[in-house]
Amino acid sequence: MIASFGIEDTSGAELSRLTKLIATGYETIFKARMKDEGLSGPRWRILLHLYMAEEMGQPGVSPTEMAQARNVSKNTISTLLRSLEEQGLVTRAISPLDRRSFVIQLTERGRELVLERSPQHLSLLNTLASDLTSEERTELIRLLTKLYQSIIRHGDLPDSYRCREAESEKKNR
Repeated sequence: MIASFGIEDTSGAELSRLTKLIATGYETIFKARMKDEGLSGPRWRILLHLYMAEEMGQPGVSPTEMAQARNVSKNTISTLLRSLEEQGLVTRAISPLDRRSFVIQLTERGRELVLERSPQHLSLLNTLASDLTSEERTELIRLLTKLYQSIIRHGDLPDSYRCREAESEKKNR
């Protein structure tokens, strides 16, 4: 079919297909592992985001900041936060910086869950990549980072992607 378009190089389509399959595979495996806690990938990533903010000395994260960092709508973040609140994993508090707004913080239970499950989760991710040698993993990370930068450079993506990329580049220096 692609040949009928007069295109010989289909590598971009193959990269897109494979990255989607890999991402779906990771999410499916993660969902099964976190079923007992009632957590999805997006909810887990919010907990990790809050934990990292805590570790950096932030008194909490605003829902708006979280929506931008996760590149989702405020409605989606509100839904995810509401379920995490119902599970007793996060709480809302008045922002110490702007008393008119609020920030999201981990509860003790949420913090314990992150500390307990993170080593298991990282171990699982390493196991899933274990058919690659250490050198192959390093090279794949380098190549995927380069592909991501190319997507940022040549795609028409929202600013939130570009901000995350800039932060990522600073951390990698």
